[in-house]
Amino acid sequence: MEAMQIYLLRHGIADDPRPGQPDPERALTPEGRKRLRAVKRRANLTPMFTLSSPYLRALQTAAIFGGEILQTPTLEPGANPEDAWNEIRLFQDKPQILCATHEPICGRLAAYLLNTPALRIEVKKGALIRIDVDRLGPKPHGVLKWMIVPKLA
Repeated sequence: MEAMQIYLLRHGIADDPRPGQPDPERALTPEGRKRLRAVKRRANLTPMFTLSSPYLRALQTAAIFGGEILQTPTLEPGANPEDAWNEIRLFQDKPQILCATHEPICGRLAAYLLNTPALRIEVKKGALIRIDVDRLGPKPHGVLKWMIVPKLA
């Protein structure tokens, strides 16, 4: 098997919560959308298969990048990186997977994919990380290829 390219994308800037509004219903702001489009241009990615948190802001983020989107609770903010990895492994026929997600799962999943679960990674809103994994066994051994943050896009 060739390496799978895993792209971890933290959702863009979202609206502040309104009183009584459930957190999963918060939408992206116009500035959040603008910054995500800049990151997409900089990364020069073609639409690909995407796993996304079911939260509105993550789905809107995934939609900006295009491609087929499958919702999964394994990418919700408090999810377990091992569960997310096990879901990613189900799609070993895909050479590239984009994961639209949140903090803290985004940074924790990046560390898990790099086989350094104690590593602390702070992923800014709208940031995109590429990690290549050469085998899809129970524990990943990925290689960090790059990270783009909106400020540098």
